Amino acid sequence: MPAEIFQDRSAALPAVNQGLPRWFEAVLAFAALGLSTPLIGLAALAIFASSGGPVFFRQQRVGRRGRMFDLCKLRTMKPSSDGPQITSSTDARITALGRFLRHTKMDELPTFWNVVRGDMSLVGPRPEVPRFVNLQDPIWAKVLSVRPGITDPVTLRLRSEAELLAGVEGDPEQYYVKELQPSKLKGYVDYLEARTWRSDLRVLFGTVAAVVVPQTSTPLPASDADDHAAQQGVLTNDVRRVL
Repeated sequence: MPAEIFQDRSAALPAVNQGLPRWFEAVLAFAALGLSTPLIGLAALAIFASSGGPVFFRQQRVGRRGRMFDLCKLRTMKPSSDGPQITSSTDARITALGRFLRHTKMDELPTFWNVVRGDMSLVGPRPEVPRFVNLQDPIWAKVLSVRPGITDPVTLRLRSEAELLAGVEGDPEQYYVKELQPSKLKGYVDYLEARTWRSDLRVLFGTVAAVVVPQTSTPLPASDADDHAAQQGVLTNDVRRVL
């Protein structure tokens, strides 16, 4: 979809709140990046020593108003490994060190650079790969009217999404596209419509707590419509508690 058409469509949708000021997030992300540089360096050395280079993983994601950007993380999979773009906890491509980095969320530390650059925010909908984004969908247009974020209430609820996908019978990608992603999009919109800078701060504090005391998400069978509906309700309730 041409950029001007996407902008016109998103502009016609109900306004969403922007949350924390951009300058505040940039300063906070820059400070976090500086403080985490020693950890990133140690992790990079461990990655190189255990499986060679490259130590960083870059993947194209869809950003605000459909603009593409390269998301940067520490590499947690085997070098040059091909395969599905949906990753479960049992994925054979994940290295032993990669599992540790994913569990501790250390692989996400370089993403602070994306916030400093302006590709992302600290709080906002998680950025998606182009394959799973429909720019003609008005819901997607609304989600992409803001910068994607490192965390948000939906991400907190599904912080062990890889384990959830590993528990799905059948094709995890089909479950993600048809069941899980629609729930996530609804949760994103619910939050964006009522967010404030205070709710963004609560999300950030909640994310720190979740990293320090990690919990798991409950897998839902892809064939169980009642469980899926219950999951939608849980996501919505979690968003409302933050607000």
